Amino acid sequence: MSTATMSRAVRRRWWWTLWSLLTVLAIGITAYFVPPYLVGSTNIPNLDMSIPGYYTSLVIHGVPAGLALLIGPWQFVPRLRARFPRAHRIAGRVYLISVLAAAMAALYSAAVTPSGFTLQVAFFGLVVVWLYTAAKAYRAIRRREVQLHRIWMVRNYAFTFAAVTLRLYQLALLPLMNVMPSLEYSSVYESAAWLSLLGNVLVAEYFIVQRTLAPLARRQPSEQPAEEVLLPQ
Repeated sequence: MSTATMSRAVRRRWWWTLWSLLTVLAIGITAYFVPPYLVGSTNIPNLDMSIPGYYTSLVIHGVPAGLALLIGPWQFVPRLRARFPRAHRIAGRVYLISVLAAAMAALYSAAVTPSGFTLQVAFFGLVVVWLYTAAKAYRAIRRREVQLHRIWMVRNYAFTFAAVTLRLYQLALLPLMNVMPSLEYSSVYESAAWLSLLGNVLVAEYFIVQRTLAPLARRQPSEQPAEEVLLPQ
């Protein structure tokens, strides 16, 4: 087996390992946080129910956001896109509508959250880039710019996945409260929110560079043009 073939095999294994991890985490977070919203409850600790409309906005945000979180990973599987193109398009529409609904609700919950100005800035920033990348992805596919559409969808799902990484960073940072008595939970939550936002941006851009731009740089001029290169195969 040639070095190039081995390298492709290794990349493929890494791709499926990371995809499986991402999918399991998306399912796990959705299964834990969304079902309580459907029965008027919540798994969010110390949620202030006294703020008018706050809980309602979280429900309206959480349910479609959970749906988008579940749909996203399957949209990136090339074999599913090729074998079921109509299902891919329908799921894509549902995903984008879910993002729009979740983002609109998040505007209100971010405005009235009692967690402080720093967290409000993080959440408002997340909503803006979430909507912007969704709009760019939709515009690209309407123009039949398939490769550009996939790049923008990678970016958009990175922001959708912030719901997962926010909780992971919280779990990682909470033990610091035991060794730093002055550290408050609000500071942990703010740090986790910013890390999830900025960290996901870096991961998405790294993925785009490694899976799309780096292969272009290695290609000979006589090979296929840039616009025909696809995301993970």
